[in-house]
Amino acid sequence: MNKLTRLVAVATLSVAALPLTAGAQVGIGIRIGPPAPIVEAPPPPPYAGAVWIGGYHRWDGGRYVWVPGHYERPPHPGARWEPGRYEHRGGQYYWHDGRWR
Repeated sequence: MNKLTRLVAVATLSVAALPLTAGAQVGIGIRIGPPAPIVEAPPPPPYAGAVWIGGYHRWDGGRYVWVPGHYERPPHPGARWEPGRYEHRGGQYYWHDGRWR
């Protein structure tokens, strides 16, 4: 087994053995940090008031995959988008979804 294959196997097994976090959002701890975000150039908005929601790296259980950005309609006037983020805690990374405020 080469070094990369062993690393992926250990990371996958480590993630599978982690307990779920408590609270409003259920998640898993990931021992491998996410790659740097991809810089996206948003296309022109499809309609007035559209808000660009930037892309992010999502953990798919074995690696990170890029989820491209998109436009959304705010749920109410004055709403602002709070982007999702990874929190590094206890040697692991935890994803917190983005949300409207």
